[in-house]
Amino acid sequence: MAALGISATAGAMLLRGQGSSGPLPQLGALPDFTFTRHDGQPFGSAQLRGKPFVANFIFTRCPTICPEFTRKMVGVQKATASFGAGLQLVSFSVDPKYDTPERLTEYGERHGADFSRWSFLTGDYEQLKETIVQGFKVSMGREPGAPEDDLLSIFHGTHFVLVDDAGQIRGYYDSADSDSTDRLIRDTQRLAKTGH
Repeated sequence: MAALGISATAGAMLLRGQGSSGPLPQLGALPDFTFTRHDGQPFGSAQLRGKPFVANFIFTRCPTICPEFTRKMVGVQKATASFGAGLQLVSFSVDPKYDTPERLTEYGERHGADFSRWSFLTGDYEQLKETIVQGFKVSMGREPGAPEDDLLSIFHGTHFVLVDDAGQIRGYYDSADSDSTDRLIRDTQRLAKTGH
């Protein structure tokens, strides 16, 4: 489960209830957080309260999985366009020292992000790590002692996380699995329509 980028506990909870027609599972409450949005404004739990959102974890100079992970988020953006700003998309940088708001804006523009509903967040590394690892239960880190320009030393989970309008995690979805990302779209639409 560590290789998948989510904790064993979250992974076990994730596997329960898949494919059921009942309410989406409640997998834990996120702690409150505030970071810096790509436009330089504070953004976090307060701005997301009352709106479900899909989160992912990227960095702009990532040479491997992030471009595809971001393209998958573009697919989520397109598939959920009818919900407008009532459904938010949030990309957390795992390389915040490099990922300034300006770099995140350029990255979002390059990928066609609709900034009215898709926010790219940066901030203090340790606070981001605590929120991502302890809150979202998704892996993030850097190989000890690696030089700043060793991009392959940066690691992070590749699951989308679906969060409801009360800050409860409702699902994890492997971005490399097309069936899982299809389920994310279905669950996101369901959550936006029904709240559960």
